[in-house]
Amino acid sequence: MPNKQSRFLIDTYFAAFNAGDTKKMESLVAEDLIHDVNQGERRVGKDKFWSFNVHMTRCYKERLSDIVLFVNEEGTRAAAEFIVHGTYIGTDEGLPPANGQTYDLPAGSFFEISNGRIARITTYYNLQNWIDQVQGPDVSRAGDVSGDS
Repeated sequence: MPNKQSRFLIDTYFAAFNAGDTKKMESLVAEDLIHDVNQGERRVGKDKFWSFNVHMTRCYKERLSDIVLFVNEEGTRAAAEFIVHGTYIGTDEGLPPANGQTYDLPAGSFFEISNGRIARITTYYNLQNWIDQVQGPDVSRAGDVSGDS
C-alpha cells in the first residue's frame, strides 16, 4: 500500500476515534489485528479490539489533538504523536475512582499496515501522569502543618 493511501487510512482511523465512531475504527483493522495497549496484555483479533472499545467507551470520553503522523515510504508502518484530551466517566478496574475528572495526556501510537488494513496498533502513554491528573493534588499531605515537608 503506497504511503499516500496508508496516510489516508490512519487519518481516517483518527477521525473515527475523535467522532467516537468505533464501528468505523473496527472497519479499518484486519481480522487478525494485533493490539498492544500501554498497560495490558496483547490482544489479537478484531473481536478483542471490539471488546476493548466497549470498555473504553464505558470508562473514558476522549479526543485527540495535535496529531503528527509519520508514514514510511512503503506505506507499511506509521507512527503518530498526539495529545489525548479526556474525561474519566466510569471507574476502570485497578485505577482511581471516576467522577468526571479531565486530563490532557501526551501519547503515541505505532501502526503496521497490510493489505489495506491496520494490522497492528501499539499505543504508549505515561500512566503515572494520567493517575496524577485524575487524582489531583496529594491529599495525604493536605492537612500537614508540621513543617516536615
